[in-house]
Amino acid sequence: MLFAWIVPAAIWWLVHFTAEACSKGNVPASKLARGAAEICDKGKMTANTASYVQPGTSITLSCQLKPLRYTEQCRIAIFFNSSELISSYSSSVSTEFPVHTYGKHMFTCKIVCEYKKKLICGIDIESGNPPDEPRNVSCIQYGADGHPTCTWNKGRLTYINTTYVIQLSNGTDVLCVSEESLNKKFGSLALSKLNFDSTYTVVVAASNELGSAFSQPLMFMLIDIVKPHPPNFSVEFENSSASNCTFFWHNETQARHCRLRYRPLTRHTWSTVEYLNSEKCSLYGLEPHTTYEFQVSCKIHPERGLWSNWSMYRTQTPEAVPTGLLDVWYRQQDVDPQQQSISLFWKALSKPEARGRILRYAVTFEALDRRSPPAGEAHLTTQTSYARVTPRVGYKITVTAENSRGRSPPASLLTNPGTQDLPPPQKVSAIAMGNGSILVRWKPPVRSAASISGYVVEWADTQRNARLEPHPAWAKLPASNLSTVIAEHIKDNTCYQISVFALYRDRAGQAASVRGYSRAKAPSAGPQVHATPQANGISVSWEEIPAHQQRGCITGYHLYLQKKDGQAAPDVYAISNVTAQRSLYITDLQPGEHYALWMTASTAAGEGPWGNSELLCLESAGDWMTVVLTCSFFILSACICSVPPARKLLQSLLSALMPQWQSKAIPDPANATWAKNYMSMKAELSLPSSGFPHSTGSFEEPETTEVEEAFVKTDPLALRDKLLFGSVGSGGNGDWPPERGSGHEEPEYKPLPGTADGEFYEQQLPDLYKRIVAEVTEHTQSVSEYIANPVTDTATAYLPPVTGTTEDHPELERNPLSVFPTTFLTPVLSYEGTLTLDTVKINCSSFTR
Repeated sequence: MLFAWIVPAAIWWLVHFTAEACSKGNVPASKLARGAAEICDKGKMTANTASYVQPGTSITLSCQLKPLRYTEQCRIAIFFNSSELISSYSSSVSTEFPVHTYGKHMFTCKIVCEYKKKLICGIDIESGNPPDEPRNVSCIQYGADGHPTCTWNKGRLTYINTTYVIQLSNGTDVLCVSEESLNKKFGSLALSKLNFDSTYTVVVAASNELGSAFSQPLMFMLIDIVKPHPPNFSVEFENSSASNCTFFWHNETQARHCRLRYRPLTRHTWSTVEYLNSEKCSLYGLEPHTTYEFQVSCKIHPERGLWSNWSMYRTQTPEAVPTGLLDVWYRQQDVDPQQQSISLFWKALSKPEARGRILRYAVTFEALDRRSPPAGEAHLTTQTSYARVTPRVGYKITVTAENSRGRSPPASLLTNPGTQDLPPPQKVSAIAMGNGSILVRWKPPVRSAASISGYVVEWADTQRNARLEPHPAWAKLPASNLSTVIAEHIKDNTCYQISVFALYRDRAGQAASVRGYSRAKAPSAGPQVHATPQANGISVSWEEIPAHQQRGCITGYHLYLQKKDGQAAPDVYAISNVTAQRSLYITDLQPGEHYALWMTASTAAGEGPWGNSELLCLESAGDWMTVVLTCSFFILSACICSVPPARKLLQSLLSALMPQWQSKAIPDPANATWAKNYMSMKAELSLPSSGFPHSTGSFEEPETTEVEEAFVKTDPLALRDKLLFGSVGSGGNGDWPPERGSGHEEPEYKPLPGTADGEFYEQQLPDLYKRIVAEVTEHTQSVSEYIANPVTDTATAYLPPVTGTTEDHPELERNPLSVFPTTFLTPVLSYEGTLTLDTVKINCSSFTR
């Protein structure tokens, strides 16, 4: 008992003795509580306290001038940070000042003479706290060959200069080291190198002008404060094993005790192996194809000292053969009586089941009918679905997953073309649960010869995109389950088609379907309606609301029909078959009445707004009768005209009713005498001529003949002919000159056209035309009678009347063949087929010069 009191007392005495020794040599002793004073040349300033005080101290300040002469009237004043505290016209002044804040306070004494101030003297007082006892003293050395570093908590701020000293003693020697850190909250100091055999005592001493404090002594051996460096290690897997590995590490010589912890990166908890006395460790039961994080830490002594920081290493375990069984589902559809389409879907294995990266899937078909050819090799795919068209027989289908180490156990199912003998579950219902979940319930099927091995619940968005979502979601349940909550891929405000199948020894029976939702709202839009008036009613059709605007499962439609006057309430037609019905025929409407029609959709949350509105009117019976009679008349007329005797009778009747001039037949111009003569002349003109070349490409300019210019008298007939064919003075451009009035019919003299410029051919054209016209003069009257038109007389446009004959103009008998080459006239006069007036129309502009 006495020993228990002696040891602490000895330690306390040693600490304070050591502190006193360090204080005498390194720490200045505190001054007595004497007043502070400053003596200057012109006076002195004093304070009744020391230069360092604590907040709450009241200071008495005094200022006294030396005897000096001042010419003007002046006063003495004490200032605090440029603020005047007190003043007096005597030679001294004093005042009290309470200190409430930390830091330096500057007081000055000045002489104030009118507007001038002169400094006499000044004094500084600092306000702060005495140091707190240093706490949480600790020392640590990183590595066996390092230097220890001690740290502590300084406590509250002192606001004045404070000195911290570490007093290190090994029982015989004392070492005092001053802190050089400027941190105001924590102290730190590095010591010299220590040895492992000694026991050391550390005390932290703090002191300033207001007091001093000492920490509790810290006693330690070097082995207690040394923290080894993190070890280096590696991991090796035994014989490419996916679950067993061996660790190897090396560290400092003194650190012989280690601990190991590891975990998959997907977990937060660690598995730990501690107190390993060797540099080798084996682990078993790791998960294949999983990234692990391994950490190792060591220390020098198993029971004393500090653990090193964790050394971290990450690696992935090798792959292993998959162990999971694929969850496979299918859909079967007949293509024709001999073939069927089977679509398979399966869910990817979980990571623990796959035990590696799945490279491909193998699908095999084995026909249950032995008469069918056996199945070929496995079909490989990288997708989680597979479709194939097969003969319409039953199959046993197996699907396996394959990675770099092997294949998973095969998942099999049976298909059969007919499921009529496999009844569906009864009373399937879907209850909205909210938060993206739906409760599905059902009753077992009616009795069947086959036993039920389980159920499959399948669901898909009713408006899903087949490209983005190629297969539905499903869940397989044991036969004992008659309800389930589906939450996978379920979204609020969306309608789902839910089907429940019973499995009969891995064969799926008939499906029982229902629509469901997790949460619904009223539709945000109405259907688009299209109305068409009929004979005795209105045919109405509508479009389905877009999926994002349905906001749930549509439970019904309401069609509203109201008279346009709006006085009566609209008639409402309710449609409950929302999945199949898209049209409605409304009868018993008033003909000639105007109606407004619109439509709304409803969900379990309520009725939505109406879509577009249609304004329509049912036509009256009289209007329909007019349309029917008109159509009947045209149909009857077409039938009558198709019978030849009836058509002739109708033509005779119309001829009797129409005017006489409409009944005259227009003769064929090809039968005219002048046209026949034209054809004979055409034959003459087509005879070969040796005097001229036969092609315009080889045409040569004829020899020029000098003639004497003479004036001739032209009669009106010749003038009229020249106007029709184009005059020489018109420049040969083929334009028709304006006709002259009756007052200019007198004969006039004009110069004959010259032949030097190649106009000889134009001179012969009127003669040729007159010759043709003279021969058919006797027929002109009859022709003009048939082709006359009250609006435009086309005959007179290019068949002018001729009053003269060839006897009056013997020059017309001249042979034109000696003037025109055949190659010049043939392209203009040649024609094949029926001859008409438009064919024989001659225009001088068509002749080349």
